[in-house]
Amino acid sequence: MESAEIRRRWLSFFEERGHTVVPSASLIADDPTLLLVPAGMVPFKPYFLGEVKPPAPRVTSVQKCVRTPDIEEVGKTTRHGTFFQMCGNFSFGDYFKEGAITLAWELLTGSVADGGYGLDPERLWITVYLDDDEAEQIWRDKIGVPAERIQRLGKKDNFWSMGVPGPCGPCSEINYDRGPEFGAEGGPAVNDERYVEIWNLVFMQYERGAGDGKEDFPILGDLPSKNIDTGLGLERLAMILQGVQNMYETDTLKVVIDKATELTGVAYGRAHGSDVSLRVVADHVRTSVMLIGDGVTPGNEGRGYVLRRIMRRAIRNMRLLGATGPVVKDLVDVVVDTMGQQYPELATDRKRIESVALAEEAAFLKALKGGTNILDTAVTETKAAGGRVLPGEKAFLLHDTWGFPIDLTLEMAAEQGLSVDEDGFRRLMKEQRERAKADAKAKKTGHADLSAYRAVADDSGTTEFTGYTATEGESTVVGLLVDGVPSPAASEGDEVEVVLDRTPFYAEGGGQLADQGRIRLDSGAVIQVRDVQQPVPGVSVHKGSVQVGEVTVGASAYAVIDTTRRRAIARAHSATHLTHQALRDALGPTAAQAGSENSPGRFRFDFGSPSAVPGTVLTDVEQKINEVLARELDVHAEVMPIDEAKKQGAIAEFGEKYGEQVRVVTIGDFSKELCGGTHVHNTAQLGLVKLLGESSIGSGVRRIEALVGVDAYNFLAREHTVVAQLQELVKGRPEELPEKIAGMLGKLKDAEKEIEKFRAEKVLQAAAGLVESARDVRGVALVTGQVPDGASADDLRKLVLDVRGRIRGGRPAVVALFTTANGRPLTVIATNEAARERGLKAGDLVRTAAKTLGGGGGGKPDVAQGGGQNPEAIGDAVAAVERLVTETA
Repeated sequence: MESAEIRRRWLSFFEERGHTVVPSASLIADDPTLLLVPAGMVPFKPYFLGEVKPPAPRVTSVQKCVRTPDIEEVGKTTRHGTFFQMCGNFSFGDYFKEGAITLAWELLTGSVADGGYGLDPERLWITVYLDDDEAEQIWRDKIGVPAERIQRLGKKDNFWSMGVPGPCGPCSEINYDRGPEFGAEGGPAVNDERYVEIWNLVFMQYERGAGDGKEDFPILGDLPSKNIDTGLGLERLAMILQGVQNMYETDTLKVVIDKATELTGVAYGRAHGSDVSLRVVADHVRTSVMLIGDGVTPGNEGRGYVLRRIMRRAIRNMRLLGATGPVVKDLVDVVVDTMGQQYPELATDRKRIESVALAEEAAFLKALKGGTNILDTAVTETKAAGGRVLPGEKAFLLHDTWGFPIDLTLEMAAEQGLSVDEDGFRRLMKEQRERAKADAKAKKTGHADLSAYRAVADDSGTTEFTGYTATEGESTVVGLLVDGVPSPAASEGDEVEVVLDRTPFYAEGGGQLADQGRIRLDSGAVIQVRDVQQPVPGVSVHKGSVQVGEVTVGASAYAVIDTTRRRAIARAHSATHLTHQALRDALGPTAAQAGSENSPGRFRFDFGSPSAVPGTVLTDVEQKINEVLARELDVHAEVMPIDEAKKQGAIAEFGEKYGEQVRVVTIGDFSKELCGGTHVHNTAQLGLVKLLGESSIGSGVRRIEALVGVDAYNFLAREHTVVAQLQELVKGRPEELPEKIAGMLGKLKDAEKEIEKFRAEKVLQAAAGLVESARDVRGVALVTGQVPDGASADDLRKLVLDVRGRIRGGRPAVVALFTTANGRPLTVIATNEAARERGLKAGDLVRTAAKTLGGGGGGKPDVAQGGGQNPEAIGDAVAAVERLVTETA
């Protein structure tokens, strides 16, 4: 049974039994404590925590998940992977233990003809929590599982919580016996390789307190409403139903291994080392496609770094297998073809996914070249110091900065006769992981910070937003925090967070900055509002300070926004929609929005593109936008079901979470997007849009910055003034300025070349005299000296090499010359082969000289360069070089 069919049967089975099917959420977690969704229940966390009302009492989903804590183990075993799909069914106060157990057994053991998975009941083993008598009784008496195939396990294995205070409860796991060829009998309590867990049923019935780890926390009592959260690993079930040994041989991964084999000629199963690489490639390429599909782009921080790391491990392993050229496109296409059966949006977005992946491949191949140079320098320095082990911090630098996997550093160092301080490297990696864990743990305490806002939502409901049609209005203070702490009142000068029952203030979201303004109370108190956020869905928190009087909970208020700011932001937001559509028209659907910020009078727009947008295209986009403004198109918003919005062609933004009902903003016949922001009523209100330019902000992502309305006019007015001044200077018309200025710059460049040529000739003229000044130091011809200030490093290097080449007769020679450039001392030192045979290496000599100059340097044994901070120490540096030559020779 193919993976796509397993997924289809799951959703169909539960939909037929009264469950609402919920599409998989994006892998980009809608949770500040998570980078990516690591478990199937994460999108439902707000429902379990009571923050948001669930869409139905029974729901089901197949959720995309990514976990990367054990990324180095991927491929080494057949059990570790980064991407997986978690099939889940959830009950919010509806059915409980008996219902969940009965449904699970029916689906697993039901015949294939009747829509089940057809597993043999005799091969299923059950585990329950130590004291969960109820669950064991249901399995034994209701389902009929023999007592000898039901085992009790402790809190570590069969008790679940989110890791923070909140809902928790015992688990019951369903395990499949793969047979004696996978190990000794005895059930999952003794052998989890033979008895593989396929389905975990979590019975949320208790509330837990604070504590560390999986076991050290108190149970505070029963939950008012009992819930069900279950998870079945699709890949594990596919392994069983497809009759293969491990998940890498299932349909969605084996095709990637086959393609990698085709590209490299290395067959799977031939050798352990190549099998590891093939598994890494299959897992990491699939994960990369899924992440890029959900809007993640490679970067050096957060989820972008996760993507970059796994992509580079995949590319590196393809090179270990023998691939010499680009391979990513072929591998990505196989994943899109396979996973696209389950997630059709991958096929629709194929070009964008390919462009992002190809750009990262090109960047890594370039980094591979640069990192190799860094490694070569580190190897040279280690050998020069007499070492045979590359320091762990060098390996860590290559890994952390250049994306070098440790196995690459080990291999390349070994080729040059060095080992690597792996213990030091792993210590630094461990420290980095511990810092990341500490940060994540600290972030988890953020759940407690939201309790006050949740309490307001529970007591007073969500905030009604009136700002689409009003800029001011009456309201009531329903929540108040002073310096982050709930309070019944606040006085003049206090920093406050105010929650109103209804508000015209727009809370920051969807790239639009928040409104500012004032809240006046009937008592005469005034709050100056400088920001509005929604820390809990639906609750708008007005942040500001009390200007006059006392603010109390329950007081009547009148909220007024800064309309000048609102109008300027609305113009920017509408201009962003126009820019998005114009870019898609010019570049195609791959120019999808990747972020934006709409502020008063200006906006920035991030979009996908593998390369820079040509200036001519940007000019055409700007012209098209302004032509739309001149057409005076009406702008209107409408709320509709999300399926209807998609049918109408409305564009959605990556990473945004949408409900069943969405707001669609339409600009005439030009643009249609899902958007919750505020806009102008007609494009003529924008006045003018000026695109300032575009630049790269990451692999495959570009950013346009632009001005709108009066800000755009002021910019053009300043530009006009500058053009007028240039006209006066060059005595030409505006259209002649480019040609005249280019001519002037050309003449200037030619003059600089002549000056450079003259200076280089003058420096080289000194070569003959310097050769004659060579002194004999214990049989070594030593040339030292200081050339006139202003010589460049390149000039000095040419002179040093010229002098070295003029010393004949096979004599050992050392040439050490110094100069001052831009107020700083500079030195270049070269040795010939005879000198190096005497132990005189340029790198050692440069480091000695540079240290005296108050700086550093390095290079190869034959020529090296350094510098410092103190030009007055050049004489001392010359003496230091002479001493080292005397001691070494």
